[in-house]
Amino acid sequence: MVAQVSFEKENGFSSYFNYSSNLKVALAIEYATKDLKIQINDDLKTVQFVDQIQGQEFTLFNANAILCYAMNDFTGQDSEEFHFSESSLESFFRQQEVPQEHATVCVQKTLDNYLTSLEEPMTSLKLITFVNAFTLDPEQIIARFPTFPEKIKNAIVLAAKHTPRSSKNFKHTGTSKIATGFEVAVQSEEILPKDGERNIIITSALPYVNNVPHLGNIVGSVLSADIFARYCKSRNYNTLFVCGTDEYGTATETKALEEGVTPRKLCNKYHAIHKDVYDWFQIGFDHFGRTTTPQQTEIAQNIFTELNDNGFLEEQSMKQLYCEEHNSYLADRFVEGECPKCHYDDARGDQCDKCGALLDPFELINPRCKLDNSTPVIKNTDHIFLSLDKLEDDIKEWFLKASEEGQWSKNSKTITSSWLKEGLNPRCITRDLIWGTPVPLEKYKDKVLYVWFDATIGYVSITANYTKNWEQWWKNPENVKLYQFMGKDNVPFHTVVFPGSQIGTKENWTMLHHLNTTEYLQYEGGKFSKSRNVGVFGNNAQETGVSPSVWRYYLASIRPESSDSQFSWDDFVSSNNNELLANLGNLVNRLVKFVDAKYNGVVPKYDPKEISNFDELSSNINTILSSYINEMELAHERRGLEIAMSLSARGNQFLQENKLDNSLFSELPKKSDAVVGVGLNIIYAVASLIYPFMPETSNTIYKILNAPALKISNEFNLVIQGEHNINKPEYLFKRIDPKQVETWRSQYGGQSKE
Repeated sequence: MVAQVSFEKENGFSSYFNYSSNLKVALAIEYATKDLKIQINDDLKTVQFVDQIQGQEFTLFNANAILCYAMNDFTGQDSEEFHFSESSLESFFRQQEVPQEHATVCVQKTLDNYLTSLEEPMTSLKLITFVNAFTLDPEQIIARFPTFPEKIKNAIVLAAKHTPRSSKNFKHTGTSKIATGFEVAVQSEEILPKDGERNIIITSALPYVNNVPHLGNIVGSVLSADIFARYCKSRNYNTLFVCGTDEYGTATETKALEEGVTPRKLCNKYHAIHKDVYDWFQIGFDHFGRTTTPQQTEIAQNIFTELNDNGFLEEQSMKQLYCEEHNSYLADRFVEGECPKCHYDDARGDQCDKCGALLDPFELINPRCKLDNSTPVIKNTDHIFLSLDKLEDDIKEWFLKASEEGQWSKNSKTITSSWLKEGLNPRCITRDLIWGTPVPLEKYKDKVLYVWFDATIGYVSITANYTKNWEQWWKNPENVKLYQFMGKDNVPFHTVVFPGSQIGTKENWTMLHHLNTTEYLQYEGGKFSKSRNVGVFGNNAQETGVSPSVWRYYLASIRPESSDSQFSWDDFVSSNNNELLANLGNLVNRLVKFVDAKYNGVVPKYDPKEISNFDELSSNINTILSSYINEMELAHERRGLEIAMSLSARGNQFLQENKLDNSLFSELPKKSDAVVGVGLNIIYAVASLIYPFMPETSNTIYKILNAPALKISNEFNLVIQGEHNINKPEYLFKRIDPKQVETWRSQYGGQSKE
């Protein structure tokens, strides 16, 4: 009979015990006497040795006994060396955790007193002592004996093959093994255009300071611009993102009167409110300024003067509504009445909030003074007009070229075309107000510049507050592209009035390249209304306790890009629980927990070729990356987010296809290593794609992966390499109880669905 031996494959003992037993069994095979033939029995899962003596079968269950029997060497079993090895070393094996400092001390004592050489011939005692020491501190043993005898080397390989792997095999040292050249570049403290690079300046519509922004305001401009800015920066484009509060004009004066404060105090109050809201939403402005600055006055007056010098301003006497009750001309917003188009009763003199129509105060039915409700009378007053009719041909030529080359959103082109089709007429750019940029003409020193002429210049002055070298951005069309984000109601002032003003100065301005406009976000089938407590406003989102990343994700997913969209509490909760948690959260949590539990947080050395369809997988991912970049370059953010989440779904599919579990780890170690290595790189790529939408979530993933921010690449790369150490898993999202919907709906004026 040929003797049969089996290895320890159960995980009931510590990994130390399993490995030491199996190494002794492997040494028994290597050092067995010539007359003993040993066959490995893979059917058994515990250490056993079966042989015959004089026809009688017997079984050994102790690895030490098996080694001694195989070598026919039972000497030294009562020696001091054996007792030390058993009591001081092997005692550790039954512990799940071994204090490394204790093990080191014991192994050092072993080397000093007992294991002084590994020269042949070997005894069973010396091999038992070697195994017990080597199991606890292999590095110390290797340092003492750089070269092992051939039989010991063979036994180590055999034992490793038959020992279920454990996290104890992987030593977490905090090592970083990340390929270079793939990280997001750190921008300069002062961001300026660079020769030979793609230079992009991004603006979002300047929010007005007479209110708290609601979700529609946020997604329509600042969030949309922020997503695109973060995308650009993650592509390592040289990018500047500016915004600020629009603070001049009638609306400020009227709101200040309502609150009984000066316009300046009102602006200070709401500027701080807006900044707090945007900070919480993690809007990453490079500079968030305001229009009530000396730079605004200087630049706006210079543009006005150049337009005047070039013959593009004209003086007209015009009829204006005058309030005899408080003896003052009424600016557009000081007049309210019935809209002539939709008959909304609270239309303003410049615009109807219900239908969006731009109005003249004389068009209003039954106009009234906003201050005292008296009926105004008509009087003549002199004002300055921008001669858009003289600029019309140049504006049209510029529009046709810019809208095509910049691939403006459809609604941007439609709205602008409508204005141009009707023909441009001189437009009044002064107002009878106190709060505003003074008109730089002696005759008009008591008037100010019209806010919609003035406000768009705010982008320039806010940049000037950021850097004294602002002209490198705004008077550098050869090297800079301007991207602007806003709601559709702001379009004409950015595509007709402001570009016309730039053209009229005859200076070399950086002009609009890409315009991206949104439709309206509705709230649960109705409109946002602060006065009626309907809708979620910026400060309300924080009150819910839901993270900014979830809010950003949901708003981006319903971004009203080509038509109006609806905010729904049911959909909001569903997007968190069924998309973020079930898709992205599951991918990261499943794999990172596995790496933490099985690999002690150490990325194993891996060969992607161990995955049978790796080439196909890479091709799939590259297609996703290409589609994502194509959509995001055009600021199709809603579609970009869908594609980013599809990569996360592909990652989940990858783990499922390859059946990542304990069996794979133990039985197919090379494949398990490859799945882990490739899978972590998929997560890394996902983190880069979702960063524009959920920067906090991406940064958490980067922290978990112990890796720098990854640039958005054109193709999939294995940037995280073998022997890299990751950190402990963290939950990315929390489940929201669907019962919370009705609480929020009641709190914020939503409507229950039938």
